[in-house]
Amino acid sequence: MTLAATTRSETTKQFTTALWWVLAIVLFVYVAFTAAVLGFVFTASATGSLPGDGPQLPAEGLPETLYSTATAVGYVFPLLIGTLVVTSEFRHKILTPTFLATPRRATVLWAKLAVAVLLGVLYGVIGILGSAGPAAAFLAGSGLDTELGSADTWALFGRMLLAYVLWVFVGVGVGSLVRNQVGAIVGVLVFTQFLEPVARAAASFVEGLTDVTKYLPGAASDALVGASIFAAGMGASGSAAGDPLEWWAGGLVLLGYAAVFVVLGYLFSWRRDVS
Repeated sequence: MTLAATTRSETTKQFTTALWWVLAIVLFVYVAFTAAVLGFVFTASATGSLPGDGPQLPAEGLPETLYSTATAVGYVFPLLIGTLVVTSEFRHKILTPTFLATPRRATVLWAKLAVAVLLGVLYGVIGILGSAGPAAAFLAGSGLDTELGSADTWALFGRMLLAYVLWVFVGVGVGSLVRNQVGAIVGVLVFTQFLEPVARAAASFVEGLTDVTKYLPGAASDALVGASIFAAGMGASGSAAGDPLEWWAGGLVLLGYAAVFVVLGYLFSWRRDVS
């Protein structure tokens, strides 16, 4: 099969199962709930109506921070769907007929990366709607500018879409390298929900550690987007967040992770026999 035909086949394969839309619904609900809670707390803090003596957040840059919830907490979903795109075929033994129909395995992998672009954009739009809707509602309700008419805000949304695409790429690479679906999912969740958050939190209090942690994939994603609820929280608490990467450098670092995983997966796993 040609690359175009293989890509059409992969697209049909991915969108004829319930997996993609189930994860999409969970993504939207999770991001929307988080954005609503943070929107309530952050806008109350910025307007001085938050009870107690907590730190007051500046209103400047608050919309971008709240909108970035889609990537700051939702990036695990494009990472998971990218991983499942590959590991599901290993688990259900359907990669064998795929390779029989397309003997050139590199073509199959390229087709999956092409589908990853579509999935990344789709999940990115869903994530942005989930974060921007509740956040903009709380901003407007508090009398703060939503900045939805600003070109900078739409540039932010564009970088968020790019981040989602790159995360699906990383997931495809992880799934290509780690054939076992349970192992791949557990590894993704442990790293994204425990190891990197702990390392980045520790870097806020250990001098010089941010020079290392800013190259972690989640930190690189936040740098690409240009805003993060975690950076805002650390700034408000007085912790040193360090100097993040430039947005383009963050994108290159995240792309580098994707390239490394894809290449390693192709060299050490993808070309092995499939039972």
